[in-house]
Amino acid sequence: MTGRTRAKRHRRAALGLAAAALLLAACASTAPNALYGLNAPSDFVSGQRRSVQILVATPRALSALDTSNIAVVDKGPSYSYFPQAAWADQLSNVVQAGLVQTLENTNRLKGVGLAGEGLLIDYQLQTELRAFQLQVDGADRAVVEIAAKLVNDRNGRTVDSRVFSAVVPSNGTGVEQAVAAMNSASGQVFREMAAWVLSKV
Repeated sequence: MTGRTRAKRHRRAALGLAAAALLLAACASTAPNALYGLNAPSDFVSGQRRSVQILVATPRALSALDTSNIAVVDKGPSYSYFPQAAWADQLSNVVQAGLVQTLENTNRLKGVGLAGEGLLIDYQLQTELRAFQLQVDGADRAVVEIAAKLVNDRNGRTVDSRVFSAVVPSNGTGVEQAVAAMNSASGQVFREMAAWVLSKV
């Protein structure tokens, strides 16, 4: 091997290392600095306890919402996302956890859980995320809309279905303001959905 060939190989190796370093730096720069969750309502009035167990299925959603990114929606709708901030998990998983905690916090069900947890299921709560975003096509506001269906797990029949929605002013377009407003809106939806489930089982 000539000296010129060795020099070319060294230059190629150096360029490859430099490219890898730039790629790692780019990945690091896009990692979120803050992760956010949702609060589950807990201040429920005590009432009759039902001897039923409910499975909360993973919510369905379009890929624009089924992500850990926090959505900002303009006219169109046109989706963009807050940089350097994200939900603590895929939004569908975050919402699912919030629904489970909310139903548990009612203290009026024998059991609430996820698939694979060994519950003897009486009902399934199936949901679809239709909106979960900061809306900026006019007045800045959080919009949360979830379609729900309660299914009797023993015979597969739909007990009832309903769309739940809430709109809360964000008073700004910063991520903290957006997440606070979405937390408030989702809390309203979770509370209404829990009351609806309890009225049907």
